[in-house]
Amino acid sequence: MAEREQRVERGFEAVRDAFVAAHPAEVGGAQLCVYRHGRPVLDLWTGRDTAADRPYGPETLTVLMSCTKGAVAILAQQMLARGELSLDAPIAEAWPEFAANGKGAITLAHVLTHSSGLFGWDADAGLGGATALDWEAATSALSEMESYWAPGTAYLYHFITYGFLVGEVVRRITGKTLGQHLAERISGPLGLDLWIGLPEAEQGRVAEHVRAAPAVSPEALNATFAAMGVDPGDRLIRGLVATMGATDALIDLMTTPAGRAAEVPAGNGVGDARSLARMYAATFGEVDGVRLLTTDGVEALRTPRTDHLKAPAPFPPAPDGEAQRFALGVELPRRLIPLLGDGSYGHPGAGGRLAFAHPESGCAVGYACNGMLWDGRNPDPRWAWLPVLADAVRG
Repeated sequence: MAEREQRVERGFEAVRDAFVAAHPAEVGGAQLCVYRHGRPVLDLWTGRDTAADRPYGPETLTVLMSCTKGAVAILAQQMLARGELSLDAPIAEAWPEFAANGKGAITLAHVLTHSSGLFGWDADAGLGGATALDWEAATSALSEMESYWAPGTAYLYHFITYGFLVGEVVRRITGKTLGQHLAERISGPLGLDLWIGLPEAEQGRVAEHVRAAPAVSPEALNATFAAMGVDPGDRLIRGLVATMGATDALIDLMTTPAGRAAEVPAGNGVGDARSLARMYAATFGEVDGVRLLTTDGVEALRTPRTDHLKAPAPFPPAPDGEAQRFALGVELPRRLIPLLGDGSYGHPGAGGRLAFAHPESGCAVGYACNGMLWDGRNPDPRWAWLPVLADAVRG
């Protein structure tokens, strides 16, 4: 595979400089790609694949973590537009077992907006990160459990379950997995290096992610909640602690070929920055003759859906300006992740990955990395290029 050269079009030199300056060698490698008006204006990479001790180059792949959710949201919007899925029909119409324990009213809209009440499995089920590599075990556990709250009355990030819930509905209706649909409807037409379920032939291109710090222990999480005045014995808090532990375990499993070969549509997509930017660019405009969504589809995808909701009790509310804002499966700008301002839609990923579109400026952005630095509570210092890009496209 021939390597491409880095690209910096006039007016984006300061973005390049900020990207390179924010990536000292010890934090691993990264790629940044920006499409504007359907073509790449920045295509950059720097640093090293520290696990394999080799350069982090233009053909390097990495696990994209929850940037995968954005690809799933785009697929879902395509299927909604084609009448293959229904936003407001009960999930149980396609997946009858799912109605168990009072879940008959949950819809695809609730799942895409993280308001279904199924942010994770029950703590008492004893499920861990490895469960996510077993589709039948993961979806069966979800069909059997009781929701944590009445759907649509609150929202809380569906760490892992988002992909299984959307994916099982899609599988029941179409007979194909989300990974198959991604290959056929997005990656294939656009020529992307982007997969949910990585083929064996591509495993050698992956730069394994490297943690900057160990995972937070359940004991430390319980102590934090207790200090907030929240009972660690509450069912939801117990489920949250167990889910965060399972998510951390799954992140470690994604360093293995088996963890990347499975389909975990909430977080184990594998690809590169250029593929992310190219995909988002094709949501609102043509890229080499391919467009993924109509104008109405983009508006449906990015319309705010949770600004009127709060976290479920007894989970404490996020500080002002820091709560996640969801549309139909994508995140919207907030203080921690401003993207390019109002109108932006996309998704961050654990450790610092980031991908989004901003039709008003004609921009689509993909950022991939293998150093797990972002803690989810503070801006990632490697995003120093983001405000510089905002200035460049305003100018």
